[in-house]
Amino acid sequence: MSIDITQFHQAFFEESFEGLETMESALLALGQEVDDPDLINQIFRAAHSIKGGSGTFGFTAVAGFTHVMETLLDEMRDGRRTITADAIELLLESGDVLRGMLEAARDSAEFDADHVTAVQARLEEMLGSDSGADAPETQTTAPVEAGWEIHFLPMPHLLKTGNDPVRMFRELATLGELQAEVDSARLPTLTDFDPEECYLSWQLTLKGEVTRAQIDEIFEWVDGDCELDIQPLDSVAEPTDQPGAGASVDPDAKPSLKAAPEQAERRKGERRSGDSSIRVNIEKIDELINMVGELVITQSMLGQFGDVESGHDIQLEKLRDGLSDLERNTRELQESVMRIRMLPISFAFNRFPRLVHDLSNKLGKKIELKMSGESTELDKTVMEKIGDPLVHLVRNSLDHGIENPDERIAAGKPETGTIHLNAYHQGGNVVIEISDDGRGLDRDRILAKARDNGLISDQEHVSDKQIFDLVYRPGFSTAESVSDVSGRGVGMDVVRRNIADLGGSIETRSETGKGTTIIIRLPLTLAIVEGQLVRVSDQTFVVPLLSIIESLQICGPQMGDISGKAEVYRFREDYIPIIRLYELFGVCSDSKELEGGLLVIIESDGRKAGVFVDDLLGQQQVVIKSLETNFHPVEGVSGATILGNGTVAMILDVAGLIRLSQMGKPRPQVVGGN
Repeated sequence: MSIDITQFHQAFFEESFEGLETMESALLALGQEVDDPDLINQIFRAAHSIKGGSGTFGFTAVAGFTHVMETLLDEMRDGRRTITADAIELLLESGDVLRGMLEAARDSAEFDADHVTAVQARLEEMLGSDSGADAPETQTTAPVEAGWEIHFLPMPHLLKTGNDPVRMFRELATLGELQAEVDSARLPTLTDFDPEECYLSWQLTLKGEVTRAQIDEIFEWVDGDCELDIQPLDSVAEPTDQPGAGASVDPDAKPSLKAAPEQAERRKGERRSGDSSIRVNIEKIDELINMVGELVITQSMLGQFGDVESGHDIQLEKLRDGLSDLERNTRELQESVMRIRMLPISFAFNRFPRLVHDLSNKLGKKIELKMSGESTELDKTVMEKIGDPLVHLVRNSLDHGIENPDERIAAGKPETGTIHLNAYHQGGNVVIEISDDGRGLDRDRILAKARDNGLISDQEHVSDKQIFDLVYRPGFSTAESVSDVSGRGVGMDVVRRNIADLGGSIETRSETGKGTTIIIRLPLTLAIVEGQLVRVSDQTFVVPLLSIIESLQICGPQMGDISGKAEVYRFREDYIPIIRLYELFGVCSDSKELEGGLLVIIESDGRKAGVFVDDLLGQQQVVIKSLETNFHPVEGVSGATILGNGTVAMILDVAGLIRLSQMGKPRPQVVGGN
């Protein structure tokens, strides 16, 4: 019976991309002269795992390229080659190439073979050059064996550890000429055969200029799980002019990862399922299993009421206890399930050390990146959608915020600027701060640009917060020149819109000459929202609690109108528009008189409004159901939920409501749930 090895591809790609992240982080740490000998070992182990896995799954081009990287890393690990800045930059670029090859393998696509060949040639050129290590001249030659005799006897449990002898033999074959003889004397009869046990042993003969260290490296994965005897065939001493002589890599070969049509379709299916995969800590799974067990017990207890013949009072008391347990268990189960989707924000932060490294070199700046709060957990969906906005904000800090070294020294600052990424929990939110100690936002310049563009009148008085919010207007930019990093006036408005779509908010604080801090507040999850239930006639709506400032009874003297068209309410020295919810959604209302009615004050992106409702029903957690999936998008509504009585309630999109009221758009059509 053959095994479809493609079922393991997704796990291989996930582990390989994690290995690349480890390589990149360790290489950047080496570039900062971090004295940690374990860093080069981390990089080597990651490359070795990728090479071994790609060889196992038949991605020979990936294995060949990684082998050259591994040879260079091995020399650095053994102290035969000095770790230089040029070597680190080349290895970083090689990691990017390797990532592209793996993505092509995952997507059943072609990769840039010319670029791969060019980078591989540079690696081989570096391998062939003088290592630069301070070593005695006698170390230019090393003992090289003409061949080895290897007796390999796996323990019966070896296959259960995930190791495959064939994979190790394939690695040995890349070092020289390999001959293998199998010993099947331990094979039992078919009735006693266990497919998970290893019964075979091998006598291997490896001919070629192979060192003992190269062989030990291959078998280190099964150390303790086998009996291994390695004896040399013949020993000679030869110059080590070609450090990678054992590598069976053809620099002239044009690699390809194009799969057969049926394999391509299978891998596309894997990719679709893999995009939504998530690794879960076993403790979270145990919690979930325990909660399900508690629910089963409670269900069993409630199921007994149909069989017990006792007084109604006794049954009623037991029923109340059972319902109380059910409520508690359901709440804990919900919390456990939500924690499964939570990932540390380090998944989003990990891309920035490389980004800062590359852009600081490109811009000629010296920048130190500090990160804190990486263990702060955030919903996987939110994490995926916040990545691009964070990249744009960090790029802006690099380009516009941090000054050039000469400018910083002239301003009395250290020549090395600092960008700090910080994350922490605050209430029901996750707060992400991006701060720098650069030049800060030029308040007067932004104000002048806004007045030139007609965004603010000459007589209008605006606060610092309102001025800084102008940078999020579409097309607004104060950059004197356009670069490929920033300055086109596109992006900041998209950043705010993307964060608002996640139910979050963004705030900018800045001080000229001292730096800028951007504060992003996001909900922990997009699946559940804390809401205030409001009633308009027989319709129920949910207003997210995070968007509510307060609720109040309308006082007549506080009301007004603008040109007889828009109704406003005086709220703490500000005049805010009044949104009549029944008009906006075309439903009935108990009363159309504002005075004495209820007003829910809401806020989004610094804009406030008052929502006129008939009654406040209470607060509760609601599960969000997508309208796009089950109905169609409705402006002003972010989703829907099913209430305890089985009716459907619309969840209001606060930003959309304010936008609708200000733009005077035709009212959206909403089908009532009651």
